[in-house]
Amino acid sequence: MQNTMLSRAEIEDQGISDPIGYAMGRWDTDLLPVVADALTAGRTHFAFQPVVTADDPPRIAFYEGLIRLKNDAGHAIPAARFMPLVEDTVAGRALDCAALDMAFAQLRQSRDLRLSVNLSARSLGDGQWRRILEQGLLETGHLGERLIFEISESSAMLLHDSVIRFMHDMQPKGVGFALDGFGAGMTAFRHLNDFLFDLVKIDKSFIKRIHLNHHNQVLVSALVSVAKSFEMFAVADGVESEEEAAFLREAGVDCMQGYLFGTPSPTI
Repeated sequence: MQNTMLSRAEIEDQGISDPIGYAMGRWDTDLLPVVADALTAGRTHFAFQPVVTADDPPRIAFYEGLIRLKNDAGHAIPAARFMPLVEDTVAGRALDCAALDMAFAQLRQSRDLRLSVNLSARSLGDGQWRRILEQGLLETGHLGERLIFEISESSAMLLHDSVIRFMHDMQPKGVGFALDGFGAGMTAFRHLNDFLFDLVKIDKSFIKRIHLNHHNQVLVSALVSVAKSFEMFAVADGVESEEEAAFLREAGVDCMQGYLFGTPSPTI
């Protein structure tokens, strides 16, 4: 891959006062072709993070499969940097295809596994993605009954009608749906009746140090109540401490996910 980094002298010649900021900007600019190359070459894998019940001790309810990419040198491409860049691009559709293909492969291999994967609503109209889905659902073993699609609030609202139609199509096949980032996005509560979400994942911004934050305690308790009113499971995302977990149990969440229970790992 061509080296696009400038030397210190070149940076100074261009009058760049913040070399670190410039380097990060260049990294973002050059990231799309790196991501596209990784997808074409199949340098993809899952990092699995457990979602556990709120019982004490907790039990694993399912795993989230977080897609990871490597560049041509074998180094990991930071997901936090490439995910926002590719969501509305061809690479984003290819990313969803790769994730779904790997999900079916993992479900075939592990017959007791229940797995969630992220999905952009824009992929619902992608022919390749739909072919992967249809082929996987036709296989023996009822793989759809162990598959969960996680859709962000912003994505669900962007293509509201398409998402609802897709949910109705998938419901007889046993496919589950999770609303990701619940409480921090665009979904008005009045729309929850239209969707067929089985669970909501309460946004991690409300979870951090919740045992010390009265405002977030009120918000999370309200979100849990809303979820239960719509007969959805409530999952608290981003749990990192025993103190947070203790409050969330008292608040009535059904499941929890976060570093307290396991970091994303290439193995289950």
